[in-house]
Amino acid sequence: MTVASDQRCPLAAAPASAASTAAAAASAEHDPLRFRDVLGHYASGLTVIAGIDDDGPVGFTCQSFYSVSLEPPLVSFSVMATSTSYPRIRATERFAINVLSHDQDDLARQFARSGSDKWAGVRWAAAASGNPLIAGSLATVDCELWAEHEAGDHVIVVGRVVELEVAAQPTHPLLFYRGGFHRLGWDAQG
Repeated sequence: MTVASDQRCPLAAAPASAASTAAAAASAEHDPLRFRDVLGHYASGLTVIAGIDDDGPVGFTCQSFYSVSLEPPLVSFSVMATSTSYPRIRATERFAINVLSHDQDDLARQFARSGSDKWAGVRWAAAASGNPLIAGSLATVDCELWAEHEAGDHVIVVGRVVELEVAAQPTHPLLFYRGGFHRLGWDAQG
């Protein structure tokens, strides 16, 4: 099917030349701050990836969470390869994803810190697997580890969903955009 020029997507750009594409890739490769700045223009939700082992609950803030497959039900997130929290979660081969609501920015900051008691003052209940489901989360997704893939300085983790829930009183999500926390400025319920 041919699309007439007046029916093009208004966001579609003219095709880039091979030289400009290669130059852009090279500049992104050599300038991590520019790479982070440009990709920071993509808003995402925030989650706390959580697990539990013999030493107790463990977790970290994560913005790179997304659905992968309906059959089987798979989700994914990415974590720094140098994370000290993720190896504890990996060892149990299960984890919960807590989707943060608009009023949980302090919680996002708390779980982003290293070397502190991230669970201090956090209310949570155990999923059937034992994984921590954080009170007030917009949604929770409990998973079994399905696969891992090395990807540069990160690990891409794929989980098979075994249990999921939406908050009884759903609210707006907490967003991460251009290096900061944000809330929706309009009613997304309608």
